[in-house]
Amino acid sequence: MAVGRLAAVTLDCDDPPALARFWAELVGGEIALAGEAFVAVKTERGWLAAVRVPHYQPPTWPGAAMPKQIHLDVAVSDLDQAEAAAIRLGARRAATQPAPHRWRVMLDPAGHPFCLSTQMPE
Repeated sequence: MAVGRLAAVTLDCDDPPALARFWAELVGGEIALAGEAFVAVKTERGWLAAVRVPHYQPPTWPGAAMPKQIHLDVAVSDLDQAEAAAIRLGARRAATQPAPHRWRVMLDPAGHPFCLSTQMPE
């Protein structure tokens, strides 16, 4: 049984409203959730979000001096149950938790961050 459903692909950036407007125009989506630090674009195929990251540095391509920045959001109905299930599957809880009552930052077995969230609409 699945723990949750893939809810969004989230891009780190320094200006979420501007990045979301770009992607909404590029892929024909609409801005459905907006704030200064987080903006989500709804498309026919799913959600694309932009989140403000302090001291953001853009990735270098193709070099690896600054790796690509992206994470997955997984929509869940119960954060505690989902976190426990993710840990059973091999994830670990990240040391920093900005809003643990709304989402949990987890690390997959290879160290990639992802979020379990009750804040993602259907």
